[in-house]
Amino acid sequence: MISRSFHNLSVFLSVRRRPWSEFIATDVFDKPESFDTVLVRIKKNSEYFRLNYGLLVLACALASLITTPVSLVLVAGIIGLWLLLYVFREDPVFMFGDQPINDRLVLMGLVIISLLTIVFTGVFQTLMFGLGIGIIISAIHGAFRNPDGLFLNEDEAASTGFIGRGGPKYPSPSS
Repeated sequence: MISRSFHNLSVFLSVRRRPWSEFIATDVFDKPESFDTVLVRIKKNSEYFRLNYGLLVLACALASLITTPVSLVLVAGIIGLWLLLYVFREDPVFMFGDQPINDRLVLMGLVIISLLTIVFTGVFQTLMFGLGIGIIISAIHGAFRNPDGLFLNEDEAASTGFIGRGGPKYPSPSS
C-alpha cells in the first residue's frame, strides 16, 4: 500500500506540477493596469499553477516551523500520513491483518491526530503565519505574472470550467 501511494504521489506531482522555470520566468512579469486585471491574473495563474502554489504555501508553512524542529518533524509526519493513508491511497487500510477500516474512520483518525499534534506542540500561530506568508507570496506572483502565454490542455480546461465537456454543441442541419 505504501509503495503504491508513493507511486501515485510521484505520478500526480509529475503530471500536475508546472515546470519551476516557467513559474519563475522573469520576462513575463509586468504591472497590471487595474484591480480587475489583478483579479483576472490571480484567477488564471492560480488555475494554471495550482500545484506550484500549493507547494509554495506548504514550504512556507514548514519553513516557519524551523525554529521548533520537533514540531517540524511532527507536522511533516502528519502531512505524510495524510498523503499515504487518505489522498493517494487506492487499497483499503487493514487493521490486525484482515480487518478493513472504513474510510470515514481513517479520515476521523487523521483529523484527530492532526489537531492533537497542532495543539500539543503549540505551533498553531506559527503555522498560520507561515501559511499566510505563502498565500501572500502566491497572490503577489499571481497578480504580477502576465498569464497571456499560458495554455491549459482540454481536460484541464474542462475540469476548471473554462470549457464544457464533450466539445461545442452545434445545431443539427434539420433544425
